Amino acid sequence: MSAFAWSPVPEVDAAEGHRRVAHGALLLDIREEPEWRAGHAEGAVWIPMGQLVERRAELPADRPVVVICRSGNRSAHVTEALLAWGHDAANLAGGSLAWVAAGLPFVTDDGRPGTVA
Repeated sequence: MSAFAWSPVPEVDAAEGHRRVAHGALLLDIREEPEWRAGHAEGAVWIPMGQLVERRAELPADRPVVVICRSGNRSAHVTEALLAWGHDAANLAGGSLAWVAAGLPFVTDDGRPGTVA
């Protein structure tokens, strides 16, 4: 048995992520500004990954968080940090690409259809 135990972060697919958000979870988009401006999951809250530590107080302690990025890679790291901080968090597997592939609403700030950048 290895001295290091690796435990994957909790993950949800796009449909389950959408269901959790519909039931009160926060959808946290941690992508960079150009990615956000191109489009984001409708209803998401945007805190770029690089600002997360300084903006940590903006995260709710009383509701689950679903973390989304472009592909699920960066959001997995952020999910791990949120869990360490005591949040109920899950990574959205496949990220925005999976969200769009599932046909879920992806928009720009002015409500027009968005694209994954």
